Amino acid sequence: MSGKKVGGIEWAPLNIPLQRRLQTLAAFMAVMTFFFGGVSGLFFLAYLLHTKYYWITFLYAVWLLYDYETCSRGGRRFEWVRRWKLHTYLRDFFPISLVKTAELDPGQNYIVGYHPHGVMGAGTTNFTNEANNVSHVFPGVKFTVLTLKLLHFLPFYREFISACGLCDVSKESINYIFRKKGNAIVILIGGAKESMDANPRKTTLVLKGRKGFAKMALKHGAHLVPAFSFGENDIFRLLVKNDPGSRVRKLQRYVQKVAGYAPIMVSGRGIFNYTFGFVPYRHPITTVVGKPIVVEKDEDPSLEKITALHETYMAELEKLFNTHKDKYGYGDQSLEFIE
Repeated sequence: MSGKKVGGIEWAPLNIPLQRRLQTLAAFMAVMTFFFGGVSGLFFLAYLLHTKYYWITFLYAVWLLYDYETCSRGGRRFEWVRRWKLHTYLRDFFPISLVKTAELDPGQNYIVGYHPHGVMGAGTTNFTNEANNVSHVFPGVKFTVLTLKLLHFLPFYREFISACGLCDVSKESINYIFRKKGNAIVILIGGAKESMDANPRKTTLVLKGRKGFAKMALKHGAHLVPAFSFGENDIFRLLVKNDPGSRVRKLQRYVQKVAGYAPIMVSGRGIFNYTFGFVPYRHPITTVVGKPIVVEKDEDPSLEKITALHETYMAELEKLFNTHKDKYGYGDQSLEFIE
């Protein structure tokens, strides 16, 4: 839907249906929560220290200490939060779709590799809520998205992501979840490092040197499932050129190694305009979940066995991408695996 261009800015028309306005609001709230939610919570608690409500900050600090290990012990999932109408509006904004190519046996455990990371991993909402009915698409399988542990220390934001079923990406967390069958953990394997290549139509994946997930799959006998989200890298534009080897890229890599996240500057659209802002662009995101790679349990796998499984996974991921790329406008693209 195009609008009127004034002063070099394309403004959204006034007669946009309420439904689309609500979708844009949901996208704006998602971005604000993702990028600024936890930081805002820190400032809010710091502000309260200088008011008569200082005791709220101390109470929250006590709660944080008490609840410290929850993110590594299955989280605190609430199905009513996962079914909020807000998730449906966010789904329809892009829109986000979930495509199943094979059944998942609820009598098994799975490690789902999610690619690419993108700027905010928007397609993972297929697994963090029920907007696309993931519990019906894969009956009997409980999905848990694993994220950076730092995010689970941010005030208030940690409560929201925990309620949506997110846990921290750690060995302790994986060991806890895999105590029972019928669980599928979703890992953004490329991590923050991959977000530095989140340019439109880019298919560069940080995967070559990441074998930890293959090792954990062998130790638990969890089947590996490749998943690719077409359109994930198309919802933002990177503002600063950061070619490999450039000073910007070196700085990003340094911060990423120290802090666990990569500082990137992105641009999108606005709430009332289509030219600039922090709201992602409306671009379809389709998450295609591949067929499971059967993994036999080996509590002490050799490096050769881990490497062989890792290579099989990359081959299956590439096969999944090539099978579906024409359908989603990636016909001229091919996957590039980097360290």
